[in-house]
Amino acid sequence: MGKYLFVLTRGLEDPTRVTRCLQLTRVAKEQENEVHLFLTDDAVVLAKPGMADTVKAPTGDGAKEYFDYILEQQVPIYV
Repeated sequence: MGKYLFVLTRGLEDPTRVTRCLQLTRVAKEQENEVHLFLTDDAVVLAKPGMADTVKAPTGDGAKEYFDYILEQQVPIYV
């Protein structure tokens, strides 16, 4: 079991990076690692409920599904 700290600095202006960071956070958690997520700079807006709901990468992946999983699994999120 590993330990991971994901630091997200991008916000709504960069949906690809937001979605990928949340996806990697989810994958690490699914593999039973100790995971923490730190939101800083433009990413702090995602701490407000509902802000990640409309964020989608060009591939069609939505940040909401990843963020919901992270919240359900009680991954610590620091702002």
